[in-house]
Amino acid sequence: MNCFQYSSNNKRYHTLDYFYKQKFGKKVCKISLNAGFTCPNKDGTKGFGGCIYCSKLGSGDFAGQKEKSLITQFNEIKEIMKKKWKDALYIGYFQANTNTYAETDILKQKYEPILKLENVVGLNIATRPDAITEDCLDYLEELSKRTYLTIELGLQTIHEKTTKLINRGHDLKCFDEMVKKLRDRNINVVVHIINGLPYETKEMMLETVEHINQLDIQGVKIHMLHIIKDTQLEKIFEKEKFHVLTKSEYIDIVIEQLERLRPEIIINRITGDPVKEDLIEPNWLLKKFCVLNDIDKEMVKRNSYQGKKVK
Repeated sequence: MNCFQYSSNNKRYHTLDYFYKQKFGKKVCKISLNAGFTCPNKDGTKGFGGCIYCSKLGSGDFAGQKEKSLITQFNEIKEIMKKKWKDALYIGYFQANTNTYAETDILKQKYEPILKLENVVGLNIATRPDAITEDCLDYLEELSKRTYLTIELGLQTIHEKTTKLINRGHDLKCFDEMVKKLRDRNINVVVHIINGLPYETKEMMLETVEHINQLDIQGVKIHMLHIIKDTQLEKIFEKEKFHVLTKSEYIDIVIEQLERLRPEIIINRITGDPVKEDLIEPNWLLKKFCVLNDIDKEMVKRNSYQGKKVK
């Protein structure tokens, strides 16, 4: 018998798959889309070059091709999903770059057609805390009353020194304030964090999780830093050879992070999905299911579960 309340299998943490099945009664698939947005950290509004780890596709490496219409992108990916899950429901996932970084009328032109597609039950919108205007907030609030809406906010770390190193372009205060603004309007928030950022210690990564656990958030995505070709991070790594977490180090940190997260927080992701051809380090990330299985095994070994250390 599983000791964790938000699970129907061997998982000891609150998976997104479990949440969707409880909420919608069946499998829900996210369809990753590239709406052709840019980023305030690339176009000069906040900075140039973006975050040092960001790929040429704006961290949307598995999204559709921006040259194609959003409907075409959606249908092409949906057909692939249907081969495995014939009667699934769908969530449009605006993934690449900063997906609220435009006038509200443009956002409506992007979002609304996806919501009209058959069996679409919601939207996930990945963005930055410094790229949501008051007008946009008004629209998102209205949208959240019509569909299952989730705003994914990049944080990555709470530590100012690292934030400057990775060229993040906003501070923790900006992030915390946007979480509050979204939650004041009852909009779901998922936070992105990255383990293994250059020169961060295990203690620093745990502090990031302890901070977000105090916020009114509904989910978290835990990523492992991966160094990919043609990024500023690649240049820094080649020059400084900073430590890249081993698989065992990553598993240890993730488990301790899960123990510090409230059990109701939904774990949307617990490892990364690098493109093999672009990856420099760490190679162990390519075996995603091995990482997931090893996390499960180690949690059983430790008698660990999400929320174990929450006071």
